[in-house]
Amino acid sequence: MCELLGFSAEKPADIREQLRGFFSHSDKNPHGWGMKYGETLIKGACRASDSESLERVVSELPEQTSLLAHIRYATVGSVRLENCHPFSGTDITGREWTLIHNGTIYSGSRLIHLLDRQRGDTDSERLFLYLIEYMNRAQRQRPLGAGERFELIDELIRDIAPRNKLNLMISDGELLYIHKNMKDTMKYRRLAGGMIFATSPVDDSEWQDVPTAKVIACRNGSIVFEGKPHEGIFVPNLQYIKAMDAMNI
Repeated sequence: MCELLGFSAEKPADIREQLRGFFSHSDKNPHGWGMKYGETLIKGACRASDSESLERVVSELPEQTSLLAHIRYATVGSVRLENCHPFSGTDITGREWTLIHNGTIYSGSRLIHLLDRQRGDTDSERLFLYLIEYMNRAQRQRPLGAGERFELIDELIRDIAPRNKLNLMISDGELLYIHKNMKDTMKYRRLAGGMIFATSPVDDSEWQDVPTAKVIACRNGSIVFEGKPHEGIFVPNLQYIKAMDAMNI
């Protein structure tokens, strides 16, 4: 199972300890890593713990107000750089969006038309391209405010979540959107005037559960928007559980 980490704070904070804890989980997620902070996007199609460049970046990382990080277990798509998260790009207003995903899009017919536009071969990248397309359709007349963008992302996720495993962290440069629809798969805690979210705890502090099947959004380290709970909870069937057991996840 891929793992995600997201951070949002009002003032720059040192999260190198948490990043080291996060990337230490790469022994079970050996097929790639990536990180987006500020204007920097870095990736590697190898085990994070084997990457000297990543170790150097984390050691020298300045204090941050926002960051997304991902370690990959390849379930859909081959092991290659183009399939590593985060995925990042701009909408028609010039706003940059970044997405990391843990899960599988089992019911993805609405994404099929994006196959020819993606660089890799993951369902996660198609989901990202669909997000950009979705936002572009809504912003043909004018850029949207933060509340309007949240409503659209909430709508998109509520629409796609049924029958799909959709644990997501998305940044639009102002808001950090958080969503999970599988129980016990995402935690959070307060940290240095902000909030840090992760698939599983990355330090010895006390962590709390992120709400299931509900989109929330942070700005400057505080939750500013909450969607309504939806019914698109992903419940693993016996075949899924056996597959995860076989992969030692």
